[in-house]
Amino acid sequence: MTKHSLIRSLILLWVVIGMSGCAQHLQRQTCMTLATDLDYCLAPLLQNSQHSQSQRVNLDVDGKRHQLMSQLELSPEQLTLVGLAPLGQALFTLTFDGELLNSEQSLLLGDQFKAEYLLGLLQLIYWPLDDLNRHLQGGIITSPACEAMMCRKLYASGDIGGKTNGSGSGSGREIVDIRYSKQSLWQANIVLTLAQAKLTLKITPIE
Repeated sequence: MTKHSLIRSLILLWVVIGMSGCAQHLQRQTCMTLATDLDYCLAPLLQNSQHSQSQRVNLDVDGKRHQLMSQLELSPEQLTLVGLAPLGQALFTLTFDGELLNSEQSLLLGDQFKAEYLLGLLQLIYWPLDDLNRHLQGGIITSPACEAMMCRKLYASGDIGGKTNGSGSGSGREIVDIRYSKQSLWQANIVLTLAQAKLTLKITPIE
């Protein structure tokens, strides 16, 4: 068994054990507000795409820092994302079949954890630009030139270039900035910043 397979198996096992008797099951909305007059509805699952990835996730929200381990499983039929706290407590299991989003989440998370926002940010990171733009209302996401190996930027409505090919820079209000350490999205270290929410999300793949 490879190191990656071992980590994946342990995460899935710990979630099954840790969720027993201390979780709540919720069906979540698939549309969310990212900024004033800017909404995003979850895009369908990627067809002809299969990914299995362990990740270290660092989240900074208004100066409060959180870290977790996650396991993402993506197939044309279903996306599953599980998360563990650093000490091994099971936090959540998200499942999305392209239409319905379900969250099995620890009571420790309270009512503040909104699964649709986490999955929405992951789609902004990994999904093709054309798919994302079809499901954005009041904004557009592009891939402009930047100092990083590759970037994506989500702008609120404005006079924005590059709408057809996703390569232009926008003159609208910038809402989300995403920077990649590699051209290959799934292998890159990623930093996502949503300045209005004082949120920074860092994703590091675990080899």
